[in-house]
Amino acid sequence: MKPPSLWRLASASAIGTSHLLSGLPCQDSQAIQALDSVDGPVLVVVVCDGAGSAAYSDVGSAMAVSTFIGLVDVYMAKGNRLRELTRDIVVSWIEAVAQALETHAEGNGHAVRDYACTLLAAIVGQDEAAFVQIGDGAIVVSHGEADGWSYVFWPQHGEFANTTNFVVSLNALDVVEFDFAPRCIQEFALFSDGIEKLVLHDETRTVHQTFFNSMFIPVRKAPSEGVDEVLSKGLHDYLASPVICDRTDDDKTLVLATRLSPSVEGLSR
Repeated sequence: MKPPSLWRLASASAIGTSHLLSGLPCQDSQAIQALDSVDGPVLVVVVCDGAGSAAYSDVGSAMAVSTFIGLVDVYMAKGNRLRELTRDIVVSWIEAVAQALETHAEGNGHAVRDYACTLLAAIVGQDEAAFVQIGDGAIVVSHGEADGWSYVFWPQHGEFANTTNFVVSLNALDVVEFDFAPRCIQEFALFSDGIEKLVLHDETRTVHQTFFNSMFIPVRKAPSEGVDEVLSKGLHDYLASPVICDRTDDDKTLVLATRLSPSVEGLSR
């Protein structure tokens, strides 16, 4: 199914150089899905980052993405409205995702921690949106061309370096972040922690405005709605280039979504 009309998107995941050297697969997963609702089309984007220390986290992240989108689909298909979504409902979804991973792990004789992954999700309707996060990485949004970029949740980091929360963590249901935004979101991006330090300023807790301003220009100018395969290939090549890989050796995922008209003047802000 194609994303709703007016949305133009580019998305890519690129394997980290450390994974290439160690023979590991890319442990990031992402998906974009258009769903029908009683209030019109809803765009759902989910990004999951598998834990580097988990043996089957690439499988876990892929399962988490598909399971979560499936739960949103069922919710919308039953006639529920996006504005009716609550943290309790989202927590039940995270619990269901964790249960699916546990069932898969037990069926294969593995520990559920071998499938550990984070989860970021944006569920965006015409005039409202909901955001979900457990773990690191982030979601950034803009309400319009002159609005600038702001993060929805700051990345979740543990007491020690390179630690975070995962869908299968014992405290997962307690640390689920949920936000309902009763306003029109014109542009948003989801990214895994592989590029976190490149696009967020830790000390000031701000978003690197220039990065997203420049990245969205070609997406706004995409010739048609939906996921642009040419731009997505270019985005992958950029994430896999020395410009990025010299600064991070982790897997990297970035999804860019806009519904600003390509004819809007002053796109560079």
